[in-house]
Amino acid sequence: MLSFLRSRVVVLVVSSLSTLALATGLVVHADAASAFAAATVDGSHAPGTAQSADPVDVEALQAQRAAQLQRRSQAVDARLAALDALQAQQLLELGYDPETATTPQEIARQMMLTWYDWDEDQFACYDAIIMRESRWDPSADNPRSSAYGIPQALPGKKMASAGDDWKTNPATQIKWGLGYVKDRYGTPCKAWSFKRSHGWY
Repeated sequence: MLSFLRSRVVVLVVSSLSTLALATGLVVHADAASAFAAATVDGSHAPGTAQSADPVDVEALQAQRAAQLQRRSQAVDARLAALDALQAQQLLELGYDPETATTPQEIARQMMLTWYDWDEDQFACYDAIIMRESRWDPSADNPRSSAYGIPQALPGKKMASAGDDWKTNPATQIKWGLGYVKDRYGTPCKAWSFKRSHGWY
């Protein structure tokens, strides 16, 4: 959504600046034409007569228009900066970008990097765990226990601490699962090492 708003702002700004720039040229030519027409009517430009109309100050008019363009450009920069700051805050709170993270795996990868600074090696360890626990299925339900969801929380309702939508939202489940790994093992690779030795984590 923020990317769409940013694109919309850029389009509107380019259109506005182009219109203003075009208007600058038209105004200059229109003012010059008006001055010439007025001078012609009163005979000041008739052959053999001296020019009496005041000349149009084209440089001053262009400077005025340039200043307007500069002010609008600065306003646009401020608007785009505000959108960037809003997007950065959203990413920090969510831990991932909803526009690019369209699978549970990508949500986890982005959360790990954003919140814990865990690299691809750590993601590989976490992926190894989850593939054996739930295969990244948010509705995975262990029939032999009350373990549930992507991280196979036991019982599943533990994940309510991460959000009310813990039964269906992969992001909520992953948020809880990564927090569990961080608190209990420190890193996903340490959790994976434990699971390989014990069969659970």
